[in-house]
Amino acid sequence: MAMQNYALTPGRINRYKGQILAHAVPTEVLGKTGRQVPMPKNQSDTYVARRWLPYGATAVDANTINRFFQNGPGDRGQAVVQAHQVQEGVTPAPDSIAPQDISVVIQQYGCLYGFSDKTYNLYEDDIPKEMIGQIGERVSLVNEMIAYGALRACTNQYFGGAGTSVATVNGGVALPFLRKIQKGLQANHAGMVNKMLRASPDYGTDAVSEGYTVYCHTDMEPDIRDLPGFTPTERYASGKPMPNEVGKVERFRFITSPDLPSLQDAGAAVGATGLASTSGTNIDVYPMIVAGQDAWSQIAVRGLSSLDPVFLPPGEKSKSDPLGQRGYAGTTWWKAVMVENQGWMAVAFVGVKAL
Repeated sequence: MAMQNYALTPGRINRYKGQILAHAVPTEVLGKTGRQVPMPKNQSDTYVARRWLPYGATAVDANTINRFFQNGPGDRGQAVVQAHQVQEGVTPAPDSIAPQDISVVIQQYGCLYGFSDKTYNLYEDDIPKEMIGQIGERVSLVNEMIAYGALRACTNQYFGGAGTSVATVNGGVALPFLRKIQKGLQANHAGMVNKMLRASPDYGTDAVSEGYTVYCHTDMEPDIRDLPGFTPTERYASGKPMPNEVGKVERFRFITSPDLPSLQDAGAAVGATGLASTSGTNIDVYPMIVAGQDAWSQIAVRGLSSLDPVFLPPGEKSKSDPLGQRGYAGTTWWKAVMVENQGWMAVAFVGVKAL
């Protein structure tokens, strides 16, 4: 990015000087969620979490680590009972427990703006001040994309239509599709994120059962509202909707953001599907992040987790800037997002209807 100099941004002298107009700011939804973990300083760059697998579970995939009953023939419940029967006077063979370690490497991120001493001293607008404001917005956007990338890589994946991969997605969100995801999460003992909102005496309102949170792009809102049994937030009987929440369907509550981008032209051929496409050839694929309780965590270095913008005004002379002609505004921060339990969340890849 080029340094801000006086000629780069035309001034407004000799014209009516209006207000500084508002601009787009990131919509943060994922960055506010997950288990917040402060990592001690000077303790390595790798965070390692450990779980002990429950009885009957195996560390094979997102499903086997959470289930007491693995796939197999016969009466699996009775098999557990029989395995725990003891014979008189006979000591049973001891069992052992197995750990599963999950690790993530914490990374450093940063952004930096530069400006000249002429801009700082003579330009009519306070450009450094605006830069500092945008630094905070960029941090929010980057943190959101860090979380989005980590959660989108979850191994518990579902694909719309008859798809078996992102490249073969040929369907949108549908009630049977959501029920399939719910079935898998419940089988994995995934806890509900949202508590029940109880009924009220108000006319035309509905109770909201506890359930899972779904994060998706705002392009998906029309398709979500078309789902059978959709209840908009204005009909919730009690409680307060979450920020950016549009409503619920059965066990799912939907939160949308324009900053959870699609994978453009990544799906199957559009054909007669009626699904949206950027190029008109292949379907745009939209990831849906379905969250259960304690599915992921966000790690920051303790004492370095908050944003502390750096501001170096022009005039500070050094070997690299002997005349003190340059100034800078920026920040660095540390961040990592880790999926703690692949079976307690899911990522669904779907298309959306072309409007």
